[in-house]
Amino acid sequence: MAEGQDESPLLDEIEALAARRRVRVEHVSARRLETVARTESPQGVVALAAPVPETALDDLCRPSRGRLPFLVVLDGVTDPHNLGAVLRSAECAGVTGVVLPRHRAVHLSPAVTKASAGAIEHLAMAVVPGVPSALRQLASLGVWTIGLAGDARRSLYDSALGDDPVALVLGSEGNGLSVLARKRCDDLVAIPHHGELPALNVSTAAAVACFEVARRRALAAAERSTASG
Repeated sequence: MAEGQDESPLLDEIEALAARRRVRVEHVSARRLETVARTESPQGVVALAAPVPETALDDLCRPSRGRLPFLVVLDGVTDPHNLGAVLRSAECAGVTGVVLPRHRAVHLSPAVTKASAGAIEHLAMAVVPGVPSALRQLASLGVWTIGLAGDARRSLYDSALGDDPVALVLGSEGNGLSVLARKRCDDLVAIPHHGELPALNVSTAAAVACFEVARRRALAAAERSTASG
């Protein structure tokens, strides 16, 4: 924590939580804290933690806490704020795991962590050599892969979503899905829009698609409950 900060209930709460968890709190100069933080606005507090562990892709395809796999695959997202926003929306929608390519894409960083608002602590993540090969592996493990593409003929809202294992595949900010990733997806869908701009930002598209899957799953669960009752 930075020395000489104004009193704040939130800072007091952080110190109290640290004391309960037996986490040592060190008070340092604001300049030193900013150097350690590596972000534009650390807001007076920096936590040093172990790296987020990677999860094997096979493990992401297994049911988690009674939920069937609901994955997000990112094909070359390069902006840390976009990645953080995608992770935040994914976690809120009930996504069980995220797949990131090892090369030519942004990975977890202080900026991503801050933009995700804590989502990285609750999402299992797999880092794979390449997205096309990961999509082939997902298919072999029974996960239906749905790619979002602005030029797709089928609407997201008309796709065959239910509560089966599913992975939403989103492309990079500039070029969208790579050619090979498009070919490997089981289905391609578009989010209908009515304005003049050609496409949504990837983080916005991820939020729309993730919550559509969540909505379909909730409906399917309600139908099963009604049928069994």
